[in-house]
Order: sequence, then C-alpha cells, then structure tokens
Amino acid sequence: MVKNETRVNLPWIEKYRPSRLDDLVSHDDIIKTIGKFIREDQVPHLLFYGPPGTGKTSTILACARQLYTPAQFSSMVLELNASDDRGIGIVRGQILTFASTRTIFKSGFKLIILDEADAMTMDAQNALRRNRSDRDYIGFATLPDQVHRKSVKRGFDFTLMVVGESGLGKSTLINSLFLDDLYKNRKIPDVSERIQKTTSIEKKTMEIEERGVKLRLTVIDTPGFGDAVNCEDSWKVCTNYIDDQFRQYFTDESGLNRRNIQDNRVHCCLYFVPPWGHSLRQMDLELMKRLHQKVNIVVVIAKADCLTSSEIVKLKQNILNDIREHEIQMYEFPECDSDEDEEFKQQDRELKASVPFAVVGSNTILEVAGRKVRGRQYPWGVVDVENPKHSDFIKLRTMLISTHMQDLKDVTEDVHYENFRAQCISQISQHARERGKLKRDSAPYDSDCTETDRLLLQKDQEIRRMQEMLNQMQEKLKGNA
Repeated sequence: MVKNETRVNLPWIEKYRPSRLDDLVSHDDIIKTIGKFIREDQVPHLLFYGPPGTGKTSTILACARQLYTPAQFSSMVLELNASDDRGIGIVRGQILTFASTRTIFKSGFKLIILDEADAMTMDAQNALRRNRSDRDYIGFATLPDQVHRKSVKRGFDFTLMVVGESGLGKSTLINSLFLDDLYKNRKIPDVSERIQKTTSIEKKTMEIEERGVKLRLTVIDTPGFGDAVNCEDSWKVCTNYIDDQFRQYFTDESGLNRRNIQDNRVHCCLYFVPPWGHSLRQMDLELMKRLHQKVNIVVVIAKADCLTSSEIVKLKQNILNDIREHEIQMYEFPECDSDEDEEFKQQDRELKASVPFAVVGSNTILEVAGRKVRGRQYPWGVVDVENPKHSDFIKLRTMLISTHMQDLKDVTEDVHYENFRAQCISQISQHARERGKLKRDSAPYDSDCTETDRLLLQKDQEIRRMQEMLNQMQEKLKGNA
C-alpha cells in the first residue's frame, strides 16, 4: 500500500505509515484538495470524520511531514492522541502555550492534531471555539474564565425583601419561585396576638445549588406590615433595616480586615399590592416614597386569579399612573445591547410590558390532561401558575433569577449604596469641619496657656543657673579661706 522504504524496529502500522500525501492510496479527491491547500499555503482548520481504520490519522500526519522537515517537526506539530487528557487544563496549558510561542526554525503556522476530538470535555471544546491569534496572543483573553472559576468557587449572595400585608400569598410565592419551603416551622399568630401586632423583621437563609453554582439566598419577610389599625409608621421598620445593612457594610468596608465581608444589603424589594383595590393606597405610596432611593422596588399584584384579564390591565395602568404622578422610581430594566439576538430582545420587551407583575403562587402539584402542573384548583377549573395566560409568574421568575439578578445587585452597589456612602462621607466631613472650627475658635486660649507655660519654664531655668553660680562662688570662697 505504500511506496516508501521500510524502517526497522517499528510496529507495522508505523513502519509502513505514509510520509507524504503521494504515498496515500485511495481518497483521491480528498488528497487533491489538501494538496492544493498546501501548495497555495492556505491550510484551513480541518475536520476528518470517518470510521476507524480509514486513514484519518495517517492523512494528517502525511500533511505534517510534507509541511515541515524532520528538524522542524517537533517544534511545529503538537499531536494529542486518545490517551492524553482532554480537560480544559490541556487547552489552557499545553495547547495554548504551544500555539502562543514562536519558533526560530520556521515563520509559518503551527499544526495541532487532536485525535478523537469528540472525546474532549465541553469546557475544553468551548475554550477552543474562541477566536485566538497565534501571532498576537498575550493571554488576557482567559480573564473571563478566571473570573468564572473564582465566582463559581466563591458562590453568590442575593437578598430579597418581601413587603405586604398578611394573606397576600408572599410565603407561597417565594416557595414557588425557589422550589423550596422556607417557612416549614412558621407559627401563625391567633387573633389576640394580632390586635397589637406591629411590623417586625424575619430573616430566612437557605443554600441553593444548581449545576454546580451555589446561591446563598436570604429572604427578609415583614410580618405585621399593614395589619394594624394605624399603619402610618409601618414603613420605619423596613427603612431602618435597609439603612442598618448599608451602615454595617460601610463599617466593614472601612475597617482593617476587608477580606471576608458579608454582604447583607437588600438587593430587591417585592412589594405586594392587594387585588381588591383600584390602585395604590396611601400606605403603599408612603412606603414606596421612603424606599425608592434605597432599594430596587418591584411591584407585584398578588392573587391575580381574583381578577379578570381586563381588570388586571386596568389595575396595572392605574398603578403605573400613580407611580408616575408621585415620582416614584421603580427598578428600571437595562436596555438590550445591539448585538443581542432577536429572541432575547423580544423577551426583554415582554418583561417590560408586564410591569407590574400580576402573579399567582401555589405549592400544590396537580395533574391536568396527563401532566403535572403547579396550580390552584377551583370548581370552574385549574389555574396553572406557570401558564403565561394565567399569570406573570414565569416572567417574574425569569426577571428575578435568570436575567436580571446580577443587574439588581449592580444597581444596589453602584446607585443605592453609593448614595448612602456619599451621605456618610459627607456627614463625616461636616463633623470634621465643625471640630476644626471649634478648635480654631478656642485657639487664643490655648496660645495663652502655652505662652504662660513657656515663661514659667524659662524662669525655672534661670533659677537653676543662678543656684549653680552661687554654689560655684561658695566653693571658691571656701578654697581661698
């Protein structure tokens, strides 16, 4: 099958392996095409596919031996066979190092042979897909991978505050969003306890892991909000808690040990509006005015299955009108980049059009038409929580978890916390100026005291010198006598 002379002390498969394309038999069209690439010095990325034993490895090795001399072969060709490791470490290490280093033997492209490339891990394949220049590669293109590894190893934090009066399904919605029961041991107070009920803070923390990514979720509940007869001060507990978390983070950030700062700042506030009103109540407006510059507010119409489709549209419009009239700043969705695909842009438009979200929550799994759904059973039918025609639950979960969770954290860091931090620094500077002013006002008295002390010190020194002179005169008199 070969025309080349034999070599000794080698297995037959290597002893008679073709060394040039002309030595190959069969596959004439493929050989002619590759030969033309080599003659014109325009060899592209090549993918050889076929059953075992059809000459894929022999063909590419023949190309390599035709491209490079034996002295150049080891420095210009990297061959990784099926027995080599196929993880992303090989791509970042061995392959990347080989491709980015220059050689003094030949000023051309290098050849990397990946035998059985389909056995490579997904991370390694994704790393190879990225466009890299052999000549101009420096290495900072791997920064996203480095950040990704560190972020996944460290995990993520997210703090969510839910505000609304009792009976609106806040706990049920949170359990539906994160597919877990955060309120297993919750005790419902009786009537006598609710008479003097005031707003309090309940903090629930849970660890969630999905595909190797860990999320530390903290849910801040506000039981008692809006339950009392006089609710004019219900907002104070919420604002005080948010300010306390900002203050604690500012203190930790200004301290000496900043290595392990725990971020408990509230990144999002879900405000539940009851479905039986025509718009926002005075209590709702008062709270939003106090919070809109401290936290990202997302308005949610609770128990939307109580309303018809036309009633939901009308209620949403009334809420938006009240928000604009009172100049309340809600969380604004960022604009899509121009290079985003059309599907993502359409999803973003649908999310913006759904604000405020009319949602239904449920912890019950029902079987409808042979499939299991999370919904609520009524005599007239079943409300499917995840059906976009019945509820905005899917849109809320998509916004809150899948698409805008990091943006909520960024707005908290760059806008709300920076405003709080600027106020703290301004207050500290103002106090420093006041102390300086008081010091300047008291400066004449301090200078008088200092001048008096200096004069007393000089008198003491003069007295000591006179005593020394008298002692010396007495010694002389004694010597003369």
